[in-house]
Amino acid sequence: MLKKEISTHTKQVLLIFADLLWLPLALWLAIVLRWGEQSYNTDYRDLIVYIMSTFFSVLVFLRLGLYRAVIRFMGTEAIIAVVKGISISALIVGTMVFLTRAEGIPRSIPFIYWGIALFFVGGSRFAVWLYYQSILKKECEKVAIYGAGEAGRQLLTALKQGSEYQAVVFIDDDRRIKGRVINGVKVLRPHHLEALIAKEGISQILLAMPSVSAHKKRKVINELESLPVHVKTIPVLADIVNGKAKIEELRDVAIEDLLGRDSVAPDNQLFELCIKNKVVLVSGAGGSIGSELCRQIIKHEPKHLILFELSEFALYSIEQELQKIISSDINLTALLGSVQDQKRLYSIFTAYGVNTVYHAAAYKHVPIVEENIVEGIRNNIFGTRRAAEAAYDSGVETFVLISTDKAVRPTNIMGTTKRFAEMVLQGLAIKAAGQGTRFCMVRFGNVLGSSGSVVPLFNKQIKQGGPVTVTHPDIVRYFMTIPEAAQLVLQAGSLGQGGDVFVLDMGESVKIADLAKKMIHLSGYDVREEENPEGDIEIIYTGLRPGEKLYEELLIGDNVTATQHPRIMRAEEKMLSMATMDEKMALLDEACNDFNVSWVREILLESETGYVVDPEKR
Repeated sequence: MLKKEISTHTKQVLLIFADLLWLPLALWLAIVLRWGEQSYNTDYRDLIVYIMSTFFSVLVFLRLGLYRAVIRFMGTEAIIAVVKGISISALIVGTMVFLTRAEGIPRSIPFIYWGIALFFVGGSRFAVWLYYQSILKKECEKVAIYGAGEAGRQLLTALKQGSEYQAVVFIDDDRRIKGRVINGVKVLRPHHLEALIAKEGISQILLAMPSVSAHKKRKVINELESLPVHVKTIPVLADIVNGKAKIEELRDVAIEDLLGRDSVAPDNQLFELCIKNKVVLVSGAGGSIGSELCRQIIKHEPKHLILFELSEFALYSIEQELQKIISSDINLTALLGSVQDQKRLYSIFTAYGVNTVYHAAAYKHVPIVEENIVEGIRNNIFGTRRAAEAAYDSGVETFVLISTDKAVRPTNIMGTTKRFAEMVLQGLAIKAAGQGTRFCMVRFGNVLGSSGSVVPLFNKQIKQGGPVTVTHPDIVRYFMTIPEAAQLVLQAGSLGQGGDVFVLDMGESVKIADLAKKMIHLSGYDVREEENPEGDIEIIYTGLRPGEKLYEELLIGDNVTATQHPRIMRAEEKMLSMATMDEKMALLDEACNDFNVSWVREILLESETGYVVDPEKR
């Protein structure tokens, strides 16, 4: 910004005084040039032409908005307004000459005057514009726009209206537009970028590719990762189209752009089977997964959506959000309660005639559940059983448990409780034997942006200047976006026959240390390590937390079959009868009542969940 900013009113006054000087001067020069070497004597009629034409011309300029335009951001409209104003001014001069019968002013003067006045009035503004631009170029941040398509051009136009960024080059891999100049900015191929960064002092790369595939975007980001620049992106195309975001609202590269994958078209028939014209209840409706399930459910026209949540604030937040977007013919009810209260759930299921339940309520933070074992078991195991039995007793058609990859050969209490909950549903499915509620569960890995995800933690640590903390250099995880996970859960629920364990295709596993390095690089920083002691942000390895594994699995065995959806698989796993589960749960209940944690662990170790305390014992 300019060190001494002049007020808008002062600028307008200065422009008016400048035009009061330029216009009569332009008229005088036009007359002098027309007469050439002949002497030019001014009489009172000539003075009237000078005064009146200048006065009316300034009034016209005011009407056309020439004094409202900000010169430093002067564009095509301002130039057109100047040309139009000078043309009208020339007509005024001609009219005044005719009316006053000024003999010293030839009839051809308006044409000469037009050119000189345009040079003075337009040229003075252009000179000021150039002055401002020279200052702004020194002060604003130099950036490269990656993508010379329609989005890139709109972004360039938006940047030119501001003073924060100066786009010095377009980068695009389309050979057909290489070397073209778009609105004063040249288009170059990606291999020129590294040299340009050093030559032009580019500090940021702005991705303008809102409609490209996730695979293509991920490939581009991986190529940019090694460059010493901060990478930002424009919002996704859908948000721009529906007005939720503007193209110039730049943001840091989201983790979805790093790990995301191309979406698979949903099977609308699978959505409708359990949702359309149904009464649907979501437990844990205020959580990361539960709230996204609610957002997607209302898109598929349920008759009634019931939000069931223990946290008052979380329930209020999701209800307020949904009230703004829900259709008027969909009923929405927000209910407080615990999944451990079977009578409360039974009364809700019967009173509202619930058809489908998505059970997302759970304690899921591994270290916290490890330190609060009894509460974890009460909520995740007994809460699931009571919710499921209430559904069975009240005639609910479909009950879907949201499970986790940590339920496979668990090494922590949280994962063990989720596997136990799966086995409870499998036992109830045997009891129902196709005559009552369809019980099924959907198992998947980490979701991006959830309350327990490492991604928000890494972002916070990077903004604070580090260090970034990773538990182990070799730890790997599967990741999926919350919308994709919720979408697949809703479709999987319609595939269940009874006791099914559905496993979502999570794609490739991700090394957490590599993820941390990518996020640091894309934020424009270097990793401080032995090979680079002068780096900006250090990665510290804190050691595995209690119950944490180096890697997660989705399958207990190898017996898995495909379903009609390419990203949903059915796992064929051992099922225990409800009688067997009753025995185990009676012991667990007694141990929890006594708060005998050692006994609880012993029962879990002897159960068929696959639980081991130490991963090395596997």
